[in-house]
Amino acid sequence: MKEISKKNFDGYKYVDGGVCAAKGFKANGLYCGIKENPTKKPDLCLVESDVMCSAAGVFTQNKVKGAPVTVSQKNLAKTGGKAKGFILNSKNANTCNADGEEKAYKMCEMTAAKMGVKPEEILIAQTGVIGQILPLEPIEAKIDELYEGLSYEGNEKAAIAIMTTDTVKKEVAVEFELDGKICHVGGMGKGSGMIHPNMATTLNVITTDCAVSSEMLKKALTDIVKITYNCLSVDGDQSTNDTCAVMANGLAGNPEITAEGESYEVFKKALYIVMMNITKMLAKDGEGATKLLECTVTGAKNLDTAIIVAKSVICSPLFKCAMFGADANWGRILCAVGYAEADFDINKVDVSLSSKAGEIHVCHNGAGIEFSEEVVKTVLLEDEITISVSIGDGNGTATAWGCDLTYDYVKINGDYRS
Repeated sequence: MKEISKKNFDGYKYVDGGVCAAKGFKANGLYCGIKENPTKKPDLCLVESDVMCSAAGVFTQNKVKGAPVTVSQKNLAKTGGKAKGFILNSKNANTCNADGEEKAYKMCEMTAAKMGVKPEEILIAQTGVIGQILPLEPIEAKIDELYEGLSYEGNEKAAIAIMTTDTVKKEVAVEFELDGKICHVGGMGKGSGMIHPNMATTLNVITTDCAVSSEMLKKALTDIVKITYNCLSVDGDQSTNDTCAVMANGLAGNPEITAEGESYEVFKKALYIVMMNITKMLAKDGEGATKLLECTVTGAKNLDTAIIVAKSVICSPLFKCAMFGADANWGRILCAVGYAEADFDINKVDVSLSSKAGEIHVCHNGAGIEFSEEVVKTVLLEDEITISVSIGDGNGTATAWGCDLTYDYVKINGDYRS
């Protein structure tokens, strides 16, 4: 089971539609043949707003950046944070190629010509194998069909088209009221491997019909990335193409959010709900994964300390292996807590493990306590495991997400290029 459990939030309702849940957004996805595939799995998609949007993006911090990352960054800079559409492809990352930027920009030109806008008003993201030349011919041959097939119900086609080793599509949307207007935030993401914190991991498109300025979009996205995507790790490898972009078209009719305040906080909460849930989806569908791992750290002196410790646990290969085997080897948790580069008293650390099968405490004040191996085995055999770590009496709290490390992860990555 790859479905995640969703937490309910007062005032926000989960709805269908993904990137098309927000008013005025259309999408489509199809197979164009970027890489020959006998199953003809979709590999090209497009998202368009009926009107020009405020836009913001967060991108990989890897020194090796894919051509689409560079082009999208340049386009956002040229327009001052405006975009009309977003084109994405799978099967080829268009990274480490001498002609990469030229081809990525050419895809923006093709898309812009269909929409009647400037190339810099198009964002682009690409994913797949690094270092392989991107063939433009299949994309050119299908761009008309892709555009003409745009639909207000096309979110699922788009979400499927960006999948690589993903086993399930990843999309979520919420509806809420803002200044008397019904608003939506929806998104889709992809990613199963080469996922590690420090940007907005994987490819993600988020749309909203809220009216929000580019500056406030950027602020909200940066703040939420820090406590969602940047707290996600599948395998410790940070991708070259990581992209997360938000487009806001204002068609809900609310007064534009141009500063912090109550309206901004309501919108920011919706953005958090969407991005947090996609983060969990990405973690649960990690390559070869059988379990979603969620580590929540409390009692830290500040947020940053809590994040560092939570990520240290989630990133530990030994701990991830133990969770695959449903082994309550809590010493691996304490080990990961101990080498986290943060300031706290290890003698105040408490650890418990829980799932829908129950909760069991395994460590108190930095030392082991007696527990039933039989009971804890039952807890750890579930497909969603929560690791709760208390490191003191401070107000800092944070959650990080990951998955177990299995035999299948090695199988998948030992034969990835095929």
